Amino acid sequence: MEYINLGNSGLKVPKYILGTIPFGGTNGFEGTGGVQAEQAKKLVDMCLDAGINMFDTANLYSHGDAEKVLGEAIKGRRDEVLLTSKTGFDLGDNPNSVGASRINIERSIDETLERLGTDYIDLYFVHLWDGRTPIKETVRTMTDLVKSGKIRYWGVSNYSGWSLARTFTIAEQKGYIPPICQQIYYTPEAREAEYELLPAGEELGIGSMIWSPLGEGLLTGKISREKNAPEGTRQGNDWKEPWIMDDERLYQVIDALQEVADNHNASVPQIALAWVRERPNVGPVVIAARNEEQLRENIDSFEIELTKEEDAKIEAIARPEAIYPFWHRAMNGMSQSSPSEKTYLEGYKKSMGID
Repeated sequence: MEYINLGNSGLKVPKYILGTIPFGGTNGFEGTGGVQAEQAKKLVDMCLDAGINMFDTANLYSHGDAEKVLGEAIKGRRDEVLLTSKTGFDLGDNPNSVGASRINIERSIDETLERLGTDYIDLYFVHLWDGRTPIKETVRTMTDLVKSGKIRYWGVSNYSGWSLARTFTIAEQKGYIPPICQQIYYTPEAREAEYELLPAGEELGIGSMIWSPLGEGLLTGKISREKNAPEGTRQGNDWKEPWIMDDERLYQVIDALQEVADNHNASVPQIALAWVRERPNVGPVVIAARNEEQLRENIDSFEIELTKEEDAKIEAIARPEAIYPFWHRAMNGMSQSSPSEKTYLEGYKKSMGID
C-alpha cells in the first residue's frame, strides 16, 4: 500500500481507507450493510494485513452504531490505526444538535470518543457546510480540540469551493489551526469536484479524500441498462443518493468501465477505483465493503494500472460541461493556468473542439 502525506501536514495516510457506512445497519442505514463486530474485526484484520491502517466513520452512520462497531473491531490495537469521524447532520430534536457550532461539535466529539472507546481522533470532520454558524466559531472550536488533544487534525466535508477557501483563509489567521483535508464525492460519473474543489484543495494544501468512489453502489457492476439494483443493496432499497443528472450518461460510463474491465480480467468497481485513484489532485480514497469478498476485490484494485488510452476513454465519457468561467479560461487563459487546473481545462478545450 502506498502512503501519502495528507494535505500540507506530516500525517501519512494510506491511499486506500476503509469506510464504515456498512457497519451497524440501523436507524435508516439498513440498506448499507449491517456489518457487526465479529465481521468488522475480520475486515479490519484484512485491511491491516494489506497496509490499510485508516478507518473512516461518522456519528451519522447508523446514528452512532457504526462508531460502536468500529470501536469493538479495533479494541486492543488503537495504536495500530488511524481514525476519522464527523459531525454536522441533524440527528435529533435538539436544535443545538446539528451543524458546526461549538455546542454541537464539543458534544459530538465526546460522544464519538465514548462510542469508539478512545480518547482522541486522528482526523475530525465537519460533515457538511453550516451557513448559520460563524466560520470563526467553527475554526476556533476545532483549534481548541486540537490543542486539548481530543483530535490531532481536522477537516471539512461536502463544502463548496468558496466555503472551503473562506474557511481556510480564516483558519490561517494567527492562533488558529487550518484544516488539512476535505472529504468530497467523486466518481467516473460524478465529476463536479473538478470544477473547483479538487484544484482548490491542491492550491490550499488541503488533501482531497474521496468518499463513495463507486457512486453509493451505482458502479458495483450490478447495475446496467439491463439490470436493476439488487434488493437489499442501497440502490435497491430506496436510498435517495446520489443525484443522477442523466441516466444514459451513467450507463455510458458503466459500459466504458466494463470494456476496460474486460481488458484486465477485472470487475467494474475495480476499474472505477483504479481510475479515481490516479486522477489529478486526488488524495486517499475511501473504499467500503459488506463482506470479505468485496473487500478483497476492492483492495486488489490497487494493483491495476490503466493505460493512457483506457484512462482517456473513461475520462471522455462523463467529462464535466465547460460552464462559465471554465470555457472562458480554456479559451483564453491556458497560459496562466496552474498545474492543479490545467488537466481539466484541457478537457474543456477538447469538448469545445479547440486545439
